[in-house]
Amino acid sequence: MKIRFADQRPEGEFALVLPVAGNDRSALASMGTAQAALGAALDSQRFDGEAASAQENFADDHGTMRRILVVGTGTESVTGEVAEKLGGTAAAKLLTSGVKTAVIDVSGLGLDTDAAARVGLGAALRSWRYDRYHTKLKDKHKPSLTEVLIVGAPAGTQKRYDERWAPVYQGVALTRELVTEPANIIYPESFVERVTASLKGSGLEIEVLDRAAMEKLGMGALLGVAQGSVREARMMVLKWNGGGDSRPIAFVGKGVTFDTGGISIKPAQGMEAMKWDMGGAGAVVGAMKALAGRKAKANVIGICGLVENMPGGNAQRPGDVVTTMSGQTVEVINTDAEGRLVLADALTYVQRNFKPSAIIDFATLTGAIIISLGHEYAGIFTNNDELAQKLGSAANASGDKLWRMPMGEPFDRLIDSPIADMKNVGPREGGSITAAQFIKRFVEKGTPWAHIDIAGKAWADKASATAEKGATGFGVRLIDEYVAEVCER
Repeated sequence: MKIRFADQRPEGEFALVLPVAGNDRSALASMGTAQAALGAALDSQRFDGEAASAQENFADDHGTMRRILVVGTGTESVTGEVAEKLGGTAAAKLLTSGVKTAVIDVSGLGLDTDAAARVGLGAALRSWRYDRYHTKLKDKHKPSLTEVLIVGAPAGTQKRYDERWAPVYQGVALTRELVTEPANIIYPESFVERVTASLKGSGLEIEVLDRAAMEKLGMGALLGVAQGSVREARMMVLKWNGGGDSRPIAFVGKGVTFDTGGISIKPAQGMEAMKWDMGGAGAVVGAMKALAGRKAKANVIGICGLVENMPGGNAQRPGDVVTTMSGQTVEVINTDAEGRLVLADALTYVQRNFKPSAIIDFATLTGAIIISLGHEYAGIFTNNDELAQKLGSAANASGDKLWRMPMGEPFDRLIDSPIADMKNVGPREGGSITAAQFIKRFVEKGTPWAHIDIAGKAWADKASATAEKGATGFGVRLIDEYVAEVCER
């Protein structure tokens, strides 16, 4: 999708998008003699201008019969979030309409350059589709919209979009692509290949550890998960050095490219969804692409632990004991609690090699977090109140919403094992909390750490203002905003 900004409306064919704040109809004044008829049409449809609401009409635009899309912006000031909803709603309504160009006139909104640029971001995000495997789409189902032109924005908005928000869109798009791809296409080796190709020329340093390298390092937990699959494990390390001599911040992603549950096999119904169990790793690489694309003034490390969890003659068994890179031992009670084993070795690796100032991990870790928070929030668990506050601020600004969950010694006792240092699951109750307590055991004393359980947010069964149903790209914008607010100031 091409996003452009201009001072005035172009000539020729286009759909016109007019933002309307609540019941204020002043935005229709530019329609000349058609203003009254449009206003009456909105009134007859009980259109109240609520944010992201929309009504479509055809009207005479100074001698041209034009498609007019009226989009509500609510009754409050137009924030960046509302601006994105404006762009996203317009794109969703017009994407397969037959229209090639949409013109969004923001002249009367009084937007600053950032909010105006985020209209374009919303349009780009909502226009993203992945039609690679659709071979017989009917013409009316094919996207026709190729350009969104935003008029009436302040000078400098195009530059703001190109430098700040276009890289974020590109990062989200990469994450959505990886999460959408089926597991016969994206597995540990091909994940590395796809990401490496996407990041070519970005300035990111890339290192990849194969099975032999991880065996040498003693990553028994991660490799134990992978041993039932013919697909070999990989660890992908991405480095962005934009912050001088400062200590890096580290983001770690769970990358289980398909999760059958292993010997503790999942029910057949819905198992196809487990292709997105690498959503944490997807978020990390997408965010690293965004940060590199906008030349972030920060030092950032991205780590992806990549495995496929399969049953088989060599698969890990319930009751097995593995030795992690940290030297701690784990009794594997349930092979479907595999993500925390991957993260355990990834956290040890990043701490020993990079001494990060803080670690934030992202993982589609537990169904229990969906029971707790539904699909509205990701759960955050942390050992540091200041980190929790900063992540909360970034979450509110980015739209990747978080809700802090409790941790504590009573939960930690629940994962003690009679024959090893710990077991990989506790009781059913508090399952997302005991999972976080497990990961915390691999965080070195004094290291600020947060675990973000995105099991309810990596994939959506219904569309939103800025995403079609399917892969959401959750986590990319949170990481980007956190780096902008904390590391670049």
